[in-house]
Order: sequence, then structure tokens, then C-alpha cells
Amino acid sequence: MVEIVRYAPERAAEWNQFVAQSKNGTFLFDRNYMDYHSDRFHDHSLMFFVKGKLYALLPANVDATTLYSHQGLTYGGLITNMQATAAVTLRVFHEMNAYLRGAGIQRVVYKAIPWIYHQVPAEEDLYAMYRECPLRLAAREISTTIMLQKDLRWSRLRRRGIQRAADKGVTVSLADDEAAFWEVLTSNLEHKYGVRPVHSLEEIQLLRSRFRRQMPLYVARKDERVVGGVLLYVTPQVVHAQYSSATAEGKQLGAIDAIYDRIMHHDYHDFPYFDFGKSTEEQGHRLNETLIHQKEGFGGRAVCYDTYEWTL
Repeated sequence: MVEIVRYAPERAAEWNQFVAQSKNGTFLFDRNYMDYHSDRFHDHSLMFFVKGKLYALLPANVDATTLYSHQGLTYGGLITNMQATAAVTLRVFHEMNAYLRGAGIQRVVYKAIPWIYHQVPAEEDLYAMYRECPLRLAAREISTTIMLQKDLRWSRLRRRGIQRAADKGVTVSLADDEAAFWEVLTSNLEHKYGVRPVHSLEEIQLLRSRFRRQMPLYVARKDERVVGGVLLYVTPQVVHAQYSSATAEGKQLGAIDAIYDRIMHHDYHDFPYFDFGKSTEEQGHRLNETLIHQKEGFGGRAVCYDTYEWTL
């Protein structure tokens, strides 16, 4: 009943068309996005056919005898069509486990797609894993999300930031000046955490050349200087802040508050959700309380990003 085919580059158009029409896929699963770092991961993505028709996709890579879904993505999991049902998805997981055993896979690490990204309910995979896999919760990370139609009042500190930016002549606009923003972002991350952005400037420029509509960049300027910016990932249900950073001057001026005010209350106010992203480290065991407090100041509250694993 279920035929499993390993993805190959010649199937890219078929894969991308399915993602675009799925009930829980986003542009992160488009091969033009996924494959920008194909040299870092050994791809082992799977395509599931039911009665000859493509039913589901699993973006995945293999490292030794472990299958991950997918190490290069924030979230992974089974991408399904609008007709996906619980009973058939049970069968998909049963057959997938058998297929993976035959391929020498001994362990699966599965990052579920958070429910806020579903265009219609799509948690058949969570039930199927519970039934078909000896799974355990391997990580639970916390993100901060706003329901834009029922947003909570911003904290006094955030509201003061908006007013300060206006009083000091800070301007907010869409821009293509990735280099100026990346300089601000990289300096901040290196100074505060001793790390660099996950993406290099060249990678972001490449991805934005392919997905400019889905990856808008907002910058705040003071006297023509870029003092802050936010790079968004826009999906059908969620506007996600992929990168957000400001200079020391920009923080004093309320630059980020001004940018988020425009994004949430003007340009994307009619979207269902705004997601700030995760504030945890070490697979959720460490909470960055300062970071999440800032996000909660905009009215955000918790959504969990879960990772499961099981042995075969």
C-alpha cells in the first residue's frame, strides 16, 4: 500500500510542488532552500506514495546509523497532503520503520513541525509515532509566539521604545542591505555569546535571491546609519523573526521596538501568528530568561518545539 522512494535531485520539481500544496509545509522544505547547505549533510529524504500518488515527504539526512529530520532545519517532520488521514499515516510510519531497518538505520531523531505552521490540523504524525515507534521526548525547546488577532498589550518598556525611536528620528524601511545588517548582527553575537550567525552573509544573499518575498529584511536607520534590523521568514501561517539585532546606539534609540511595531501592527497585522523563535539552549534544558523576557514584553507567550527519538 505504501511505496517509499528515496529523494533524488531529478525529483526536485515534484518535491517542491508537493510542498507548495501541502497542509504543513513551508518554503524551508523547498529544495532551493534546503539544498543550499547540501555539502554539510548526507541527504536521505524520503517520498511516500500511496496507491501510486505522492502522499507525504520526510526531509532527512543521515549521520552514521542515525536518520535526522533534518539537522539543517529548525523543524522537520512529515509533510503531508490535505487528504492525509490518521489511519494511512499509521501505515506510513510502520512501513518507514521497516524501510529504515533494511537501510541499516538504527536510530531516528524527529523534529516535529510546530502546530502554528499548520495550515490545517496536521498532527497525524504525533499519533502515529506514539503507536508505531518506541519513542521518547528528546528535547523540548520554548519559542515565543503572538496571536496577531488577539495580541497582548506590549510592556511599558517596549511602548517607550517606540516613542523614543519616533522622537529621535529613527526610520524603518524594507531594505536589501544585507551586508550592513550582517555587520551589526555578527558583532552582537560575537560580543554577547562568542558565536557567529548560523548563516553566512553569502548564504543569506543567495537564499534571499531565491526567496525575497518570503525573506524580507527590515532595517532601522538614524541619519542614514543602519542601527538595527530584523530578517523575517514569512510562511502561510507564521511571520518568524529569524534574525534580530541592533547596535548599542540602536538599542538606546528603540530601533527594534520600532521595527516590530511596523511588522506586527501594520505590514503583517492580518497574519495568524508572529513567532520570535526559541530562547533555550542545550536541547531546552537552559532557558535564557533575559531573552524570553524581552520577547514576552511584546505580548508573546509559549509554543514548544519538540524533538523525539526512537531506536529501530
